[in-house]
Amino acid sequence: MVIKRKASFNPKSFLAKVGEGRSIGDYRKDQIVFSQGDPADAVFYLQNGKAKVTVVSEQGKEAVVAILGTNDFFGEGCLAGQKQQIATVTTIMESVIVQLEKAAIVRVIHQEPAFSEMFIVHLLGRTLMNPLIFKRA
Repeated sequence: MVIKRKASFNPKSFLAKVGEGRSIGDYRKDQIVFSQGDPADAVFYLQNGKAKVTVVSEQGKEAVVAILGTNDFFGEGCLAGQKQQIATVTTIMESVIVQLEKAAIVRVIHQEPAFSEMFIVHLLGRTLMNPLIFKRA
């Protein structure tokens, strides 16, 4: 009896290729990836470059709430039922960004433990480094 081993899954290789529910886009400096209020239906991965996350208050004041860099995910609120983007993401230099439709990222999270681990590490890192969420005793 021959036992077939499943090829090892490489999350970085997965994110580097266009596929079902995944697309890769080249963004110029100061290009909007999505705007506050847009539908939240995908997760994004910053393959290369930098972007800023801004929010506009009801009074019209804009605030930069995060600077994203290579290997950062963003837009993951759609996985928690968020229907609209709560911020605007704009590139601050030429960037390469992977867009993962919600169904595609949910599928890979369920099927590939290596991807799930990478994604959870990202989420925990962001949560633990957020001074509004994490206060040292």
